[in-house]
Amino acid sequence: MFKTFEYKDIDENKIDGKNILIDVRSPSEYENATIPGAINIPIFNDEERKIIGTTYVQDSVEKAKKIGIDVASKKLPDIYDKVIALDKKYNHLIFFCAKGGFRSSSLVSLFSSIGINAFKLDGGYKKYRKYINETLPKTIEGVQFIVLYGNTGTGKTYILEALKNRGMDVLDLESCANHRGSLLGSVGLGEQNSQKQFESLLYESLKNRKSNIVYIEGESRRIGKVIIPEYIYNAMNNGIHIKIEASMEYRVNNIMKDYVHETDDELISSLNLLRKHIGDKNIDKFIDMIEKNRYEKVIEDLMIKYYDPLYSYKNRDIKAVFYNEDCEKVANDIIKWT
Repeated sequence: MFKTFEYKDIDENKIDGKNILIDVRSPSEYENATIPGAINIPIFNDEERKIIGTTYVQDSVEKAKKIGIDVASKKLPDIYDKVIALDKKYNHLIFFCAKGGFRSSSLVSLFSSIGINAFKLDGGYKKYRKYINETLPKTIEGVQFIVLYGNTGTGKTYILEALKNRGMDVLDLESCANHRGSLLGSVGLGEQNSQKQFESLLYESLKNRKSNIVYIEGESRRIGKVIIPEYIYNAMNNGIHIKIEASMEYRVNNIMKDYVHETDDELISSLNLLRKHIGDKNIDKFIDMIEKNRYEKVIEDLMIKYYDPLYSYKNRDIKAVFYNEDCEKVANDIIKWT
């Protein structure tokens, strides 16, 4: 019988030696959400998984298993090469699939029988998710958030990065979401993280903190398609609020740096989503200016006509205001103030 590990023991560093998690689910399952740090060595690709699943439901379990064995057997030499290479680097190779069933069990049985340090993650990804759902709310117990507010482009994300580089505890919501929070928030970033992956990354950030003072950027509850868990959002609202201000020139330069790098098609596509908010005439003008490389003017007009009016600090008890011309200096000033 093969050995299994509980994720709790992995998370609490109770297993001696170097470990690596191996996700044997299909590429699309892995891309949607996985355990942070896990690598993907799929037994079946997405189409093969679909065929086997359909056969399982519509035909018979035996036939589905036979198809699975036939498909997997042809891939074993390549999988073996990858696993052998990992076995030389790690003390424990911990395999998991969706529920700790056929896919991970079959590989662990095979590799264990030939002397490879293969183990199975008990309950697979599903049990890991249960662990995150139970444990994530506990990670913010006692946390005092210092929340950075400020208009678009004032450099809040860069200030958080500077604070982190100085050893401060930071929860970067936009990084965890892989989205900047606005209708143009995905430009240049690729696919946004799923809700499950977002929560996993929140947990990784919070569990590794060194203190209960955590810096965070003020966000609305929704960041793109993900939602900040209510208990974290409430803790942000009850945090210590500070405001970042900056000149229009500085803000425009920041937006240029973040958004404008061969992303015209994405910019235009995102701008079209704003038509109902600021009108066809404005959007058509902005698109024309983008096509003529007049990015600075588009950015300034967007901030004045759309983004800045969205921000309101009337209901925020702002404890301090920092004017940003240099993120490194502001980070130092915030640390001293804290």
